Amino acid sequence: MADPAPDVSVVVVTYNGMPWIERCLDSLQGTGAEVIVVDHGSTDETVETVGRFPGVRLIEQETKGLGGGSNAGMRVARGRYFFLLNSDAWLTEGALERLVAFADGHPEAAVVGPRLLNPDGSLQRSVRGFPTPWRLATEYFFLRKVAPGSRALNAFYAGGFDHDEVRECEFVMGAAMLVRRSAADAVGLFDEDFFMFSEETDWCFRFREAGWKVLFYPGAEVVHVGGATTKQNWGRNYREQIRSHLRFLAKHHGLREAERARRLLLWALRLRAIVFRGDRRRRYREGARFLASGDVRTLLS
Repeated sequence: MADPAPDVSVVVVTYNGMPWIERCLDSLQGTGAEVIVVDHGSTDETVETVGRFPGVRLIEQETKGLGGGSNAGMRVARGRYFFLLNSDAWLTEGALERLVAFADGHPEAAVVGPRLLNPDGSLQRSVRGFPTPWRLATEYFFLRKVAPGSRALNAFYAGGFDHDEVRECEFVMGAAMLVRRSAADAVGLFDEDFFMFSEETDWCFRFREAGWKVLFYPGAEVVHVGGATTKQNWGRNYREQIRSHLRFLAKHHGLREAERARRLLLWALRLRAIVFRGDRRRRYREGARFLASGDVRTLLS
């Protein structure tokens, strides 16, 4: 007789996940969850480390981005919930059980996001607002610095959002998110055109468009280092982050809106390249050259 399906299938995508992957997998021991690791060609000791954890299923494949890796894990998962967890994040005691209990009590929620903490125990703000040209302007022209707690000037980072109470939100960071399988079956998995960045933004948008809710639940906490993988090649990843904004706008609001955002971002990065020095100047110059190299249709092709 086959084993009964678990409540939760945890999917972790890795690429050179040392040293955090060991702590990540340690935190899942004893939870009763099915654990699936999808590795995208790590050259450090990630694969060997994963192999030391009994019962963890390892899938090795060519890199397909974070969304594509998560999809590979979810396609073989058996749980009634998917818990997507970054390789540089780990659960606090009892967090997964509390997340599941909360989701069971809120069947309208497709996604439940836990409270994220930095390694020093401070809050890591994890609720975000969907990109629009205005919201991108408040970020890339530093307007949000004027009033970081204001929704008018900081809706992109959910200014004023209280991370101490249960609330509905637009989307939560994909570092740790519980997803209802039946909701994913209804709207589909990640759009793999989002290679890295905004894959969770697009997914939460689709859930909400289909009538589901995205809820923030502070009763479960996850520690997240942040940037452990993306900083390994931040120049290329920064361009991919910019491209992801344009892809989201083109997909959900049309090419004209995305083209407005491209021009806005181009001038913002040119301004930043004047103001800043060193590595940041080089990054902004490269980003501006990318945005100036073609229209949105060309940049997304």
